[in-house]
Amino acid sequence: MKIGIACDHAGFDHKEKLKEYLLSKELIVEDFGCYSIESVDYPDFSHELCKSLENKKNIFGIQFCGTGNGINMTANKHLNIRAALCWKEEIAQQARLHNNANILTMPARHLNWDQVKEITDVFLETKFEGGRHQRRVEKINKI
Repeated sequence: MKIGIACDHAGFDHKEKLKEYLLSKELIVEDFGCYSIESVDYPDFSHELCKSLENKKNIFGIQFCGTGNGINMTANKHLNIRAALCWKEEIAQQARLHNNANILTMPARHLNWDQVKEITDVFLETKFEGGRHQRRVEKINKI
């Protein structure tokens, strides 16, 4: 499975640990930055992550910023991107089951490493339920 990851400075530490964790599970990881705790603008990294999903280079994305809100808003400007802001395992599960989310966004300043790992595992292991939810997902990109 190919997964892209991105963050701003607030999410750097979680992103680095998550990258190692995903690689240990023999997943392919593409890192879109940022690459330090120096202050950066989260949209720069989220846009690159989203492009990789749009071009089918990566299947899923995972991203972090301080609250998760800004980077999540950025991602959801892209067509066919369904980024879900998740701070609990149950939200990640529902985002995959019912919304076919393809980007997991987490609030770096509000989660510890164990929570990040657990939320990520649930997101990646949960399959889209389809059925009545497919019709709803198809309506997301309609303006």
